[in-house]
Formats: sequence, structure tokens, C-alpha cells
Amino acid sequence: MIARAKGLFGKFPAPRSLRKQLLAISLLILSGLLLLIGVLQYVLMRDFIYNNRADSMETQIRSVPRELFFNSFAADNSTPNTLTPGPPPLGSGLNGGEAPGSENINPGSLRNNGNRRPLLLDAHTTLAIYSADGTFKDFQEETLSDSIAPRLSNAEYNELLKHTTDKASGKYRLITAADGKEHLAVFMNLGKPGEAKMLLQMSVETGPLRDVIMQQLLIFAALSVVALLAGLLLYLPALRKTLIPLSKMGEAAQIIDAGNLNERFPVNQGQSEIDKLSSSFNGMLERLEISFHNEREAKEQMRRFAADASHELRTPLTSIHGFLEVLLRGAADNKDQLYSALNSMHGESKRINKLVEDLLLLARMDGAPQLNVKNLLLGEVITEMQPQLLLLSGKRKVTFDISFGIRGMYDPDKLKQVILNLFHNAVQHTDAETGTIHISLHARRTEAELVVRDNGSGITAEHIPHVFDRFYRSDSSRTRKYGGSGLGLSITKSIVEAHSGDIRVESVPGEGTAFKVTLPCLLH
Repeated sequence: MIARAKGLFGKFPAPRSLRKQLLAISLLILSGLLLLIGVLQYVLMRDFIYNNRADSMETQIRSVPRELFFNSFAADNSTPNTLTPGPPPLGSGLNGGEAPGSENINPGSLRNNGNRRPLLLDAHTTLAIYSADGTFKDFQEETLSDSIAPRLSNAEYNELLKHTTDKASGKYRLITAADGKEHLAVFMNLGKPGEAKMLLQMSVETGPLRDVIMQQLLIFAALSVVALLAGLLLYLPALRKTLIPLSKMGEAAQIIDAGNLNERFPVNQGQSEIDKLSSSFNGMLERLEISFHNEREAKEQMRRFAADASHELRTPLTSIHGFLEVLLRGAADNKDQLYSALNSMHGESKRINKLVEDLLLLARMDGAPQLNVKNLLLGEVITEMQPQLLLLSGKRKVTFDISFGIRGMYDPDKLKQVILNLFHNAVQHTDAETGTIHISLHARRTEAELVVRDNGSGITAEHIPHVFDRFYRSDSSRTRKYGGSGLGLSITKSIVEAHSGDIRVESVPGEGTAFKVTLPCLLH
């Protein structure tokens, strides 16, 4: 049944509009509910009407003296009435009395003079008596009924004789008569102890009852159609208003493209589901905007990186190429010029080698940094490097403030490179005679703070956000004089972040610069 319904509806194209789809689904559900209500109404009303009719029929047959049925049944069977002792209390009325203007009923039967119906029975009501010996008496002629009394099989009547009493039970049976009409029948046991068992049957055609039910169903169907039409007229504008937030989201989506990711979907439109969807889309757009921005930054950084790397490599290569040309022109015959050119080329080759090593280190740190971490004391690492740092400082004043006992999981070689890069950067930006460099190490709860401070020229505010960029120089000529490539601070930051630490810079132009490194340490 369900598959057939799906096949039937599958032949009709589904509306493309969401509003029409919701309207069609809502009306379809409403129609199904009304149909279900109609079916339940038919079943319940039918049972209610049939029960009420059965109760009224039982009341009606119990208001008639039994002797009236006994005598009539005995007279029609041409046998003395031995079923009832004493004379029957028959009369023109049901109580045996005679009222003015009424007809006399024959004491031996239910027949009456004239065409007036006895017992106030309508034309569709039948009376019949079944005896235990199989005799079935239809009182159609006596009651002037338009229908013949329906009859069950003897076995069914005998079964009813076992369970039917002379009291009202409200039970009924539906019987099909010989003419094909359905009857609603009730039964009453007329037998008395020591007498022959007899079953009184009263039935009425169910056609008029069904007509009442169908009339009520037609009224319900008409009201259902009116309700569907009213729902169509009222629900369509309400649905249109409900879908306005979704339409606004569609309009916003048409504006947004790859170059206009700063647009956002409207929120707080009064519908929690739509608002949640808008918030989700806005979050996605924000992530896309950040991703596109990062991608553009990465491309720009890669472009600058390639340009800077090319520039850094071109300078020593050009120098080497120039010395080679000089040597090829005959300078190789001059011993002093030969050694001078070779020394210069050796220095440039060392510079190229250092640059390539730094680039490889940055590439490894950007990918999956491999750290050979050990449980070590950070103060001992700095103490071990003091002779080297003092040698690099020249005539500059170097002071140390080290808190010993700070332990953590570090790669000793990488940490030495961090300290060396920061110290070398301080050496480059301080005066060779009056410069001072201060290195301190202290614990701050679960973190170790390493500070390298100098009294150099400092860094201006516009350069501070870029000091850790690759190949970035705040003072290009000065850095290049000392052979720097602009990768030292970038390498330092990558190593610190690989240790789950952080690095920041504080500087005042003309007063000096301080680089602060924080690293996780073990509690001690």
C-alpha cells in the first residue's frame, strides 16, 4: 500500500520551491489526519449508534408482556397454549386495559383490526421467535413490516439460547436477511424453568442507520475541505513570512565571493534554527577569510623569501665570479693577488654555506622539527657557553644573572644556538667600546625566563613586528657588514616554538633592546 502510494506520488513532479514543498507537505499531513479522524469517526459513530439502537430495541421488547408472544406463537402453530398458565392479560393497550378510541387485539395473536401497527413498530423492524425444537416464526404479517425477519442457523440460535437471558445486555448481532439486507438484531430468552426454550428476536434494517452515519461523514468531509482551503489561504502568507530570514541568507550568499569574504550572514532574525545556521556560516566565512589571508601572506612571504634568498646568494656568487675573472685575466701569476682572491672566495663560500645551512634548518623546523631533548639544567648550559660569549663580545661589558637549578626537557645544541643567535644580535647592535650585554635566567612558576638585554641603538616601533621575519633587517647595511643574512632571529623563534616556548622583544630607540624567551620547565 505504501509502495503503491509512493509510486503514485512519484509520477507528479515535486515543487522546486521550498515554500511550496512545505505547504504541500503540511496540507498532505493535514489531509491524512482529517482522513484518519473521519475513519475513526465512522467506526466510533457506527458502534455508538448501533449500541444505542440495540438498547432502545431491548427496552421496547421488554415493555411487551411475554404472554402476548406465547399466545400468538401457540395459535399460529395450532396447539393449545401450554406455555403460559392462566388467561393472558390482553387488551387494546400493552397493559391489557381498554382505552377510548383504541383497537382490540385478538387474544390469540398479534394481529389487529385495521392497518395500525402493533407495538409501535416502524416498517423496517421485524419480530420473530425461535423455539428449541427448530421452529422459527416470523411475525411480518402481524407487524406489517416491509422486511422479512433475518434468520440464523439452528446451531447459532441454540448457541444463543445457552447464553441469552431475559435481561438487557446491550449486545447485538448483524444478520443478513434472505433479501440481502443487513439487519441489526437483539435477542431475549422467553423461556421459563420447566418450559420449552424460546428466543425472541427483534431486528431492524441498518440502511437508515448507515444513512445517518454517512450524512454525518459528508458534513465532516465538507468541513474538512473548508478547513484545507482555509489552511491554504492562511498558511501560505504565514509560510512566506517565516521564510524571509532564509531568503535574506540567500541574498547575502550571492554577494559573497572569494574577493569579498568580509560579508556576513544576518543573525538575530528571530528564528533560532536560522540564526544558528547563519552563525555557522559566519564562522566558516571567518575561517575562510583567515585562511585566504594566511595564504596570501604565505605567498607574499614565499615571494619575499625567494627574492631575498636569491639576493643573498647572488652577492657572494657575484663576488666569487668577479675574482675568478680577475684570476683568469692573469692575476693568478701574481702570488699576492692570487692569495688575496682565494681568501676572498673562501670567505664568500663560507657565507654561502652558512646561508644554505640556515635555510635547511628553517625548512626542517617548518616541517616536523626533530629535537634531541634531554633532562638538563638550563643554567649549566649558559655557564658552559660563557667563554665563547666573552670571546665574541670583544671589549663590550657582559654580565650574567643566572638562577641555577632550573631543569627541563631541552635539546642542548638547539638551546645553545638560541643563546648564541641572541648574543650575536646584541653584539652587532652595540658599540664595540661602550656596549653592555646582560644575560639573566630566572624561574617564573612553571616557566624559565631567559633575557638577553643590550644598550644598543634599539629598534623603532614600525620594525618590531617584523624582527622575526626571514631575511628582514632593520638596518640592512649594518647587518650585512657583519655578515648577517637576516635568518638568525627567525631560526631562534622556530627553535623556541619547537620547545613549546615563546619569544618577544622589547626595545626603546637609543636605549637598547631586550629579547625575552620563556620555556617550560620542570617543578623543582
